[in-house]
Amino acid sequence: MVLVIKLLLFTCIWPTALLISHSDHHHHYHHHHPQRSFMKRHNSKRELRMRKLDSTKVRPMKSEQLLRIEDHDFALRPSFGGSPIPVGIDVQIESIDSISEVDMDFTMTLYLRHYWKDERLSFPSTRNKSMTFDGRLIKKIWVPDIFFVHSKRSFIHDTTVENVMLRVYPDGNVLFSLRITVSAMCFMDFTRFPLDTQNCSLELESYAYNEEDLMLYWKHGNESLSTDEHISLSQFFIEEFSASSGLAFYSSTGWYNRLFINFGLRRHIFFFVLQSYFPSMLMVMLSWVSFWIDRRAVPARVSLGITTVLTMSTIITGVSASMPQVSYIKAVDIYLWISFLFVFLSVIEYAAVNYLTTVEERKQLKKKGKAAGTYNIDAVQAMAFDGCYHDTDTDIDLTTYSVHSEESSTRGRTPSITNLDEPRIKRKRSLKGNVGRIILQNNHVIDTYSRIIFPIVYIIFNFFYWGLYI
Repeated sequence: MVLVIKLLLFTCIWPTALLISHSDHHHHYHHHHPQRSFMKRHNSKRELRMRKLDSTKVRPMKSEQLLRIEDHDFALRPSFGGSPIPVGIDVQIESIDSISEVDMDFTMTLYLRHYWKDERLSFPSTRNKSMTFDGRLIKKIWVPDIFFVHSKRSFIHDTTVENVMLRVYPDGNVLFSLRITVSAMCFMDFTRFPLDTQNCSLELESYAYNEEDLMLYWKHGNESLSTDEHISLSQFFIEEFSASSGLAFYSSTGWYNRLFINFGLRRHIFFFVLQSYFPSMLMVMLSWVSFWIDRRAVPARVSLGITTVLTMSTIITGVSASMPQVSYIKAVDIYLWISFLFVFLSVIEYAAVNYLTTVEERKQLKKKGKAAGTYNIDAVQAMAFDGCYHDTDTDIDLTTYSVHSEESSTRGRTPSITNLDEPRIKRKRSLKGNVGRIILQNNHVIDTYSRIIFPIVYIIFNFFYWGLYI
């Protein structure tokens, strides 16, 4: 009986316990749900913060989103696989900084502008206005790889910031501008230096893309090259600037379009006239003074000749030091070495005159027979070393008298002094009254001809030289 009662109570209480248990469980679930939502929000903020710290997942800028930079592969040129992309070039020359004959190069500062169309960069615009960017966007898009052929060194100006400009138009047209200083080779010909004219050129070409991928051309034809009106150089006149184009072939990669910036330079001659030509002319004319000096004035004529020779050597050395060591003869070398030859010949001319004069002196003394061999040696030495004019007749008379005066010295001193004064007075009177006749009579025939021949030949040489090179 008791068992039946317990079974009935369990049957009545069990559904109620299940209900209470379910209610408690539901109440417990609602009690913990706000805490779980808070944890989810905390985790989402943490993930966002981690994304910001990750440098590989930087959000693109608004300009890049507008140009759709991430949607295209800009490692490939526009219209890859199709026709070559035309790239126009426009150059404005700011200055020609220097021209070096020794290194055979020139340095130029210019604005280099590229024009092309890349439809991948097109963007919608209600006002049809372009957008301008600095150099940071250049690294993310395709740009032409133009380089300077035969350049030695070059750089893009970066003061105060990098001098790079990129302008994109809504239809995809692009303007890319750089300010560059470049030093390039100039193959100079110094055959006519310093009366020469040099033609130099700066050459532009694509490094990687041949004519099948890139077509390089002048944007506005001959007007694509503009210059500053105030460009001037210390040693040259700039005659003209011109633009031209051509093709370059490389055996391993093919044909490439090449653009040329040509300019002609004519040298200022006045600087070299003052530095080289005029001093050499003066040295040659100074060497002619030797022809008018008495042939027996050995120290005067020898020192004058040596001085002019050494001066000409100094002028030639100075000109050669400022020039490249070329293997051919320049125009200035011809003039300086011919001038040096004239100066050298004036020294050789006096050597001949001195030798012939010595021979004539000996012959005259032998013919007169008024002196012995000892006297002949003394006369020649006097002519060669003391540098003074010697009247032969007077010297012989004076020497003869000196011999007689020695013989009569034992007879008394007063007569010898009286007789000694008479030849001296006679010699002074002869020199004072016949100076012009003595100079003319004692000039050698070689000196006489040299006074006329040397200037005439030098004038003829100058006539042909300047007529040929100017």
